[in-house]
Amino acid sequence: MRLTRWQKWLLVIVALGGLLWLFDRWRLWQENAHDKTIAAAARKYGVDPALIKAVIWRESRFDPKARGRRGEVGLMQIMEPTARDWAKAENRTLVFHTELFDPQKNIECGTWYLRRLLLRYPQTDNPLPYALADYNAGRANVLKWLNGPAATNSAAFVQAIGFPSTRAYVIAVMERHAHYRKTWRPPKS
Repeated sequence: MRLTRWQKWLLVIVALGGLLWLFDRWRLWQENAHDKTIAAAARKYGVDPALIKAVIWRESRFDPKARGRRGEVGLMQIMEPTARDWAKAENRTLVFHTELFDPQKNIECGTWYLRRLLLRYPQTDNPLPYALADYNAGRANVLKWLNGPAATNSAAFVQAIGFPSTRAYVIAVMERHAHYRKTWRPPKS
């Protein structure tokens, strides 16, 4: 039996639809693969699990093998100095920075660090944008952007962020955080 031209196109469209459906299922599975680890780290360090998930979404799109240009690794894109500080604070031995490709260690370290950053800005109306900018661009840059109203007003601070990529990062994570708070329920385990 010979297929007509429109039948061939229909077959291609159905095949592409199936591939897109499979890709969407895989992406959803990947996005939820570390939920128990996220929930455990959130409980341990007192950080909103939706925030942790939003940071992971932005940093690595849930790829535990992700590598950054400046040596960041894993789900939360952890730098080696941060890993050493975490290991010391938690009385853990961290032999190699590459151990942070382990999702549990990476999420614990990243959550510990995120908690530290959130506690760094208690004088503000909302420490979240300050902590996210710090996570992305570093403390020295955040201190440069803390002028006038930006010192205590988070909306003014977001506008004062000097790097467009960091401003976009902060806005994207905050939007995704709000999304996860509405749509995602972390496991209780």
